[in-house]
Amino acid sequence: MIKQILGKLPRKPSKSSQNDSNGDGGVSGNSSSNPSQGPNSLNNSKPGSASSKSSNSGSRLNNGTLNSYSSSSNKSNQGKKTAPIASQAGSILASGVYEALPGFRDVPSSEKQNLFHRKLNMCCVVFDFSDPSKNHREKDIKRQALSELVDYISSVTSKFNEVAMQDITRMVAVNLFRTFPPPNHDNKLLEMNDLEDEEPALDPAWPHHQIVYELLLRFVASPETDAKLAKRYIDHSFVLKLLDLFDSDDQREREYLKTILHRIYGKFMVHRPFIRKAINNIFYWFIFETEKHNGIAELLEILGSIINGFALPLKEEHKLFLVRALIPLHKPKCVFMYHQQLSYCITQFVEKDFKLADTVIRGLLKYWPVTNSSKEVMFLGELEEVLEATQAAEFQRCMVPLFRQIARCLNSSHFQGDDVVFDPRRYQRCLDYECISAELQSYCLYLRREFQICF
Repeated sequence: MIKQILGKLPRKPSKSSQNDSNGDGGVSGNSSSNPSQGPNSLNNSKPGSASSKSSNSGSRLNNGTLNSYSSSSNKSNQGKKTAPIASQAGSILASGVYEALPGFRDVPSSEKQNLFHRKLNMCCVVFDFSDPSKNHREKDIKRQALSELVDYISSVTSKFNEVAMQDITRMVAVNLFRTFPPPNHDNKLLEMNDLEDEEPALDPAWPHHQIVYELLLRFVASPETDAKLAKRYIDHSFVLKLLDLFDSDDQREREYLKTILHRIYGKFMVHRPFIRKAINNIFYWFIFETEKHNGIAELLEILGSIINGFALPLKEEHKLFLVRALIPLHKPKCVFMYHQQLSYCITQFVEKDFKLADTVIRGLLKYWPVTNSSKEVMFLGELEEVLEATQAAEFQRCMVPLFRQIARCLNSSHFQGDDVVFDPRRYQRCLDYECISAELQSYCLYLRREFQICF
């Protein structure tokens, strides 16, 4: 009788059942502090229990893919969770289960979407290219899979869903986002000829990186990519990491980055202010801290196109960018590496708003080189282009310091020398204005008398 009564009483729940109360096998808030809930605890679960199935689904590798990770990862943090992928990728290589998947033409249409995700997950395995003989077969398999993914993205006729966007950006992040080694030289100590003689550095992993960049470019440019959805995955963090890659030594990589960032700027309007600010910060760091960055020319080339599209009248934000970032870019000794692109950006501002001519000319005079004759020739060429877009009223404000600098140039020891020849015809534009004052007339007489220049 007593046993029957006790048997009807409710039993106290066990610890194992309490641990399963999280529902879908997610990690609880205090799981990191409880050793019993670590990976080894899975061995103590019953094979038939729900908790065992859900827990193992997040760590088991199915045919070399990482589909379980994509379904459980937080969408807002995509592109950042590379550590779990790296550890699972290591498991794939350790077990030797890196086999080629069938092609998209070899499966029915109903299976192509699933195969697409499997190939993306398979391509999250990153190989070491420092040793060309290592994992040669696996590298070829991945390269073929990447090429098939590029073709698939180009031929898609329906909108990409969020799962596809998440898997694409995650695979791109795993393969491309990395930290570059410190430079082998100090840019401040190098002259133009020294850098021209240097051998260009090439990325050993470029056979894979190139296809990943092409895939990202096709994805961003695809009409099937909805910017309103994709902005959750190509977010500020993703853009910042792309900008970090502009410091790559490999010019091929910088060219791809330039094209991709320009596409992102055009498609994701919500990111435009952030991209401009991020580029601004890179310029600040380069000008006032390091004077070493490989991608300044490419970033300026992007900005040239952006400035060309600025609406009128120019915003105060854009004018401050000119004064605080673009004009000070004349300061570094390595300005010759990006001067052509910088000069184009500066001229674009003056053509957009002629009132900025005085600001630009005085900025050029502020950073005018004293002893570097090659740099001085570049400044003179840029000055000539700016003067072509300058109105008489703006020219009158800066003509006195401008002519003083021109006189110093003509009086330079490099005038008509073997290394540098200053063409006096550069300054003809300065004398075409009717606003020339009596003081400047005396400068003209001085130039005629000393250098036999006829204006």
